[in-house]
Amino acid sequence: MEQEQLPKNVNRIEAGEIFSFACHPGVTCFTACCRQLELALTPYDILRLKRETKLDSTAFLEQYVIQEQEAEDVFPRFYLTMVDDGQASCVFVSDKGCTVYSGRPGACRAYPMGRAAIRQDDHSIDEFFVLLKESHCHGFEEAEEQNSEKYSASQGLTLYNEFNDAVAAVLQHTKIRQGLRLGPKQIEYFVLALYDLDSFRKQLEEGSLPGSEKFDAATHKEDEQLLLFGVEWLRGELFGQ
Repeated sequence: MEQEQLPKNVNRIEAGEIFSFACHPGVTCFTACCRQLELALTPYDILRLKRETKLDSTAFLEQYVIQEQEAEDVFPRFYLTMVDDGQASCVFVSDKGCTVYSGRPGACRAYPMGRAAIRQDDHSIDEFFVLLKESHCHGFEEAEEQNSEKYSASQGLTLYNEFNDAVAAVLQHTKIRQGLRLGPKQIEYFVLALYDLDSFRKQLEEGSLPGSEKFDAATHKEDEQLLLFGVEWLRGELFGQ
């Protein structure tokens, strides 16, 4: 994305470029960014949140997630539900801050940065960062100096980026870029393998899914391992790879 295509309050930042920012309860706008927002969730976001809330993936999706798919969307989109309090507040925000802080989504960790990641034909990831400056945010008035690398590390974004990049093998697959549209069963598989991991594991163990023979319960015991298996399984089921 070129600079001139970015909104006026969004600026691309180069590697090592310094900006001042900090967020803590002493900042006057504390938790303002947790309201009046649409918070899209990635598969790894849901993995972490369902673990933080001690719910299985199916229950978490039913209780906290809105699934949408417009006619032009290749894949469905997933959003965290907001409280109907006149401020569209995050369901997990309190006056003291985030109640699921250690499992908070990647977008919350990254704010006020944004990361664009484009998967290349050689499977490498081309990334760049932007800085979002919203009028309500006073974190930029803090003296602490940041850059994209330092801030990403401090917010624990490394794992989030790694798993999001892995999922890009499906979302940005060459066949998708060439216009492939998915049928209802393929969409069902997409949701199951990436977002409803506990149901995915159960169906694999039961042998009720194609390719179940490739699943090894011991090897894919952890959710993270299962998510990566799900990516490869989808590449086979959606794209014949």
